[in-house]
Amino acid sequence: MTRRLFLGSRKRSGLVSVIVAGMLLSTVGAANADTQTSGPPAEPDIDAIIADMTLNEKIGQMTWTHVYGSSANDTSMAEQNQKRYGVDTPAQVVEKYNLGGVLYFAWSGNTNNPMQIAKLSNGLQETAMGESGDGVPLAITVDQEGGLVARIGPPATVLPGNMALGATFDPGLAHAQGEILGSELRAMGINVDFAPVLDLNSNPDNPVIGIRSMGEDPDVVSSLGVEQIKGMQQYVGAAAKHFPGHGDTSVDSHYGLPIVTYDRETLNKHLQPFQAAIDAGVDMVMTAHIIVEAIDPDMPGTLSHKVLTGLLREEMGFEGVITTDALDMAAMADEWTQQEIAVMAIQAGSDILLNSPDIEASFAGVRAAVASGEITEARLDESVRRILEWKVERGVFEKPLADPDEVAAVVGNSDHLATAKQISDRAATLLRNEEQTLPLAPGSSVLMVGAGSGWPELMGPMLADQGFAVTEEYENGSSPSEAYRARAVAAAEGVDAVVFTSNNATGNTAQQRMVEELTATGTPVIVVATRNPYDISVFPNADAVINSYGVKKVNFHGVVRAIAGEINPSGKLPVNVPRADGGGILLPLGFGLDYGTKATPADVVFTNRPGRGQDAYTIPAAEGVDYLIDGEIVDAGTYRKARSVSVTAVAEEGYYFDDATTSWSYTFTTGLPG
Repeated sequence: MTRRLFLGSRKRSGLVSVIVAGMLLSTVGAANADTQTSGPPAEPDIDAIIADMTLNEKIGQMTWTHVYGSSANDTSMAEQNQKRYGVDTPAQVVEKYNLGGVLYFAWSGNTNNPMQIAKLSNGLQETAMGESGDGVPLAITVDQEGGLVARIGPPATVLPGNMALGATFDPGLAHAQGEILGSELRAMGINVDFAPVLDLNSNPDNPVIGIRSMGEDPDVVSSLGVEQIKGMQQYVGAAAKHFPGHGDTSVDSHYGLPIVTYDRETLNKHLQPFQAAIDAGVDMVMTAHIIVEAIDPDMPGTLSHKVLTGLLREEMGFEGVITTDALDMAAMADEWTQQEIAVMAIQAGSDILLNSPDIEASFAGVRAAVASGEITEARLDESVRRILEWKVERGVFEKPLADPDEVAAVVGNSDHLATAKQISDRAATLLRNEEQTLPLAPGSSVLMVGAGSGWPELMGPMLADQGFAVTEEYENGSSPSEAYRARAVAAAEGVDAVVFTSNNATGNTAQQRMVEELTATGTPVIVVATRNPYDISVFPNADAVINSYGVKKVNFHGVVRAIAGEINPSGKLPVNVPRADGGGILLPLGFGLDYGTKATPADVVFTNRPGRGQDAYTIPAAEGVDYLIDGEIVDAGTYRKARSVSVTAVAEEGYYFDDATTSWSYTFTTGLPG
């Protein structure tokens, strides 16, 4: 059924005062051009819209779900749509359920490329608004956090991710990341980003958050989170997640129901970034499917009135839109029926039922609850009102359609790509550098190996581009086999250094054994920790360890430049790294090494003079430089030498060399017998 949008000049008390310039009638195409009138557009009369809705339409406005297909009328995934919704195309799903929003995924065929996404968005909006163009436009949503969770890939800008951002400790870069995400999504017709993640990753064994978090310091995550939100909400709605904090869990809520047992004082630290986001005006908050015993020991946050209404609404003062996390996750779907989940989520205080695996059951549950009086229709009206007010405030009514001309100009443009590389440069975090292993000397020979899950095959060619002579040995999988380890050890004998990509090695003994076997060769071993930042704790003999916080090429960009000495690493740990045996902290939050101050060795001067014993060499004085002969430091000055001399320069502590001459040898001939 097509909804009719009532227009009027009356302002409802509490409605955000937004005049919708242009309105729908000016955006849905030439077919409606003759019906347009001059003068300022009127504000949608939300009271009238709600009054004209049927019960099913209200439930539909609160239902946001995914659809299968790359265009509104795509039938190539009709089998999947039929199985889940009983219709063939994305447009038919929107029409059947009067959806309030859709959720894009790559696996559902929605995100093939930016122009396709823009056309899909426009097709779905035109479906929701109907032939007359006066229906309620959709919230079009996606999980585009940057880094590990990003449903839209290249040519959209690929960002290093939140923990990489956290390692920069830079609010300016956080704001820039938000602007990139928001502007590119808006160009593709998306108006909600389910981001940023505001969870404090205080549990190193967390299987679901990890590098999706900006760190574990509440002040830092609050600051970076607020700036991301400000940047993002210049273009789209942001959703702070996962309330009241998923960072201290050891269970992934996709597969089970996590329970956190800390006290209220600890909970307050996890709540701090959410409070900062609320104070900064975040549009939405997404719930976590976790039990927080300090608030409600019986029900997960998504279904808890104490959490969503008592804590989030009443105590913390959030007046925006509350959305559940996806309701097809095992933490929900394995514990309750979809009828029960839908009813309890609304009773708890949620406005949106996100991605239910059985929409028919969800609708039936809510209808039955209204009929029995468990839920009043007035309660549904509250949520529908919040959703519609958000659509007015965020400009969804004003400009529902994407402008195809903006796609190429905005998505993945050169400025955005440069900022992503800047974040990577600033994020590279050097945690160990024994005997000044890094940076490697220009032209060094390097063996590139690693766990397959650490994607060493992306990094090898990047090192070769830096001028290193790279030998590559790769194997798929996260646990290096015995045969692979043996090949790598044999290849390590003939190179200047080994680079090994680890990936969550704290729980992988095969990775640990491989690094130990490589270090036993005596060849310097550089570990690049590509996932969670705790791997250094299980590599006590690695010569150097540097964190990339991700396995995408953009993550390796900064690390490779640091290895080559093109940049001086400046990233700092955004989390504490515990000892492998659990006995305290190995490296504290904020720790990070650098190469120190750049120093340039002055050349040693060799002088031939007539007569035996008259030859000389001069050791210069240079800041940050020690000159060695036979391993012993030599003071600046001029020395006599009869036959030959070899001098080596090394950087003093706190200094580093960048593409400098560091060794000199000379054989004197004057005065020797012919």
